[in-house]
Amino acid sequence: MSLFLGIDTSNYTTSVALFDSETGEMRQNKRLLPVREGQLGLRQSDAVFHHTAQLHALFCESIKEIDPRQIAAVGASFRPRPVEGSYMPCFTVGENSAEMIAAALRVPFARFSHQEGHIAAALFGAGREELFDKRFIAFHVSGGTTEAVLAQGSGSGFSCDIIARTLDLNAGQAIDRVGLMLGLRFPCGAELEKLALQNTCKIKTKPKLKGCDCCLSGVENLCRKLFEEGRDKPYIAAFCLDYIQTALAGMTDALLEKYGDLPLLYAGGVMSNIIIKNSFTEKYNASFAPPAFSADNAAGTAFLTFKKFLGD
Repeated sequence: MSLFLGIDTSNYTTSVALFDSETGEMRQNKRLLPVREGQLGLRQSDAVFHHTAQLHALFCESIKEIDPRQIAAVGASFRPRPVEGSYMPCFTVGENSAEMIAAALRVPFARFSHQEGHIAAALFGAGREELFDKRFIAFHVSGGTTEAVLAQGSGSGFSCDIIARTLDLNAGQAIDRVGLMLGLRFPCGAELEKLALQNTCKIKTKPKLKGCDCCLSGVENLCRKLFEEGRDKPYIAAFCLDYIQTALAGMTDALLEKYGDLPLLYAGGVMSNIIIKNSFTEKYNASFAPPAFSADNAAGTAFLTFKKFLGD
């Protein structure tokens, strides 16, 4: 048996992944949860409903060309972060389904946090698997999280101590709010990036930092002011992304000064932005996941399940 199944049911994406330990291939099937036009997100009850409606189809698609008896172990994300008390109802859909699949196949079952899955997927996608047993700084930047953790790999998981965070709005929330203001469809990250790349004007932003932490709520108000002043959409999009990029750079500089020259890893949907990625790769020699492993996915959970199985 060489296949390891991972399932992740985050607030916006249903994901199933299979890792083949013999070939090193990662196969993914995922689908965004439906969000009505003009809305900023979903209630947890709606997310649970949509995951329940979508997960079986993605699972069937994932196993249609394999013998399920090849699955050696099953893993699932069961909470947002690897700390006591971390909880979000939508993860129970994937956790319960994965546990039933493991029981039916009579194979081991493992639970991981969504954040650990993001970090593992980023390491896998970036080819930095040596960090699974080392200390490093990992940024997780998305619609639900904007924080940096001091991560310590333990072979099949990570301890994650928060060392920097947003004090108000998450980066993904800011992007979506500005995107909706510009008439884009939620989630707005990819379309906002396309708009920003059309901008030809110089931009200078000064986000607010408090030590290693940042404040991002100001960018929404500044972008709304630009919109009311009649600035074009590419400029506003570029301003929003530059504000977030500058804030994350300030956080990174402060953390490197405090903790020393540790390896840097960036994960989460916001970090798939090519503008931020190119800048930070050059400035910090940082590692980024490819887009397929940066936004919400089950690949990290599948790979952690593989690591845990080998560890046992």
